[in-house]
Amino acid sequence: MFNSKVKPKSSEEIERIRESCIIVVKALAHVASIIRPGVSGLYLDKEAETLINDLGAKPAFKGYNGFPASLCISVNAAVVHGIPNKEEFKIGDVVSVDCGSVMNGYFGDSAYTFALGEIGEDVKKLLTVTNESLYRGVESAKTGGRIGDIAFAVQDYCEFTHKFGIVRELVGHGIGKKLHEPPDVPNFGKRGNGLRLEEGWTIAIEPMVNLGSKDVYQAKDNWTILTRDGKPSAHYEHTVVVRNAGGEILTDHTPIETEIKNNANIVNISRNI
Repeated sequence: MFNSKVKPKSSEEIERIRESCIIVVKALAHVASIIRPGVSGLYLDKEAETLINDLGAKPAFKGYNGFPASLCISVNAAVVHGIPNKEEFKIGDVVSVDCGSVMNGYFGDSAYTFALGEIGEDVKKLLTVTNESLYRGVESAKTGGRIGDIAFAVQDYCEFTHKFGIVRELVGHGIGKKLHEPPDVPNFGKRGNGLRLEEGWTIAIEPMVNLGSKDVYQAKDNWTILTRDGKPSAHYEHTVVVRNAGGEILTDHTPIETEIKNNANIVNISRNI
């Protein structure tokens, strides 16, 4: 199964995407250094936008289909696409921060979920499992494999093994000269199904996983996606290149996780269960 709309990127294009991805990670690492109870999403948004601009890039999300901010900040039952506002974070909040940048005509995209202060063991497990599933998806992004291999890796770990809800309405995507390009990269599916992965494809893999039901709805702001049952959700994302040995990560989260270790207000979520 071949889709002529999906084109491998050249080495030069991949390096340009990598440059934008590095800026995204720097912005998310800065967020990790300053997020705490008592600050607002609007504050984080302004800080990230300033940093992105200072590094010679532009926020990818601001103005995208009318989105009003530089970050998507989704709190607790908000899955994705939350609009930053003046409401201050509280102890126990789960805050997903999605960031994109564009520089020299190429995009980068990544997301990380932060837990502030004390959270229940069930919520901690949700974040840990979702984060781990991202890397299982990345490992499955192998040349000659299928989109369904990535999808199954995430679903198998989150839904079949740990009984969390995988959101169906939202998926990962290709990325390059546009923020969203073909192909779609679902977080649910069957191994061996879907498009055959080609060396040099650049894709964003992003598990969106709910503590309870998979069901979601859109808020009246026409952006924020919320869990139907009101339970928390988690979201992690990497931009990767399809390679023979599995996905090459362009959005290394190490700087973010270093800042988390240095910020006593954030629960350190380990990938190892």
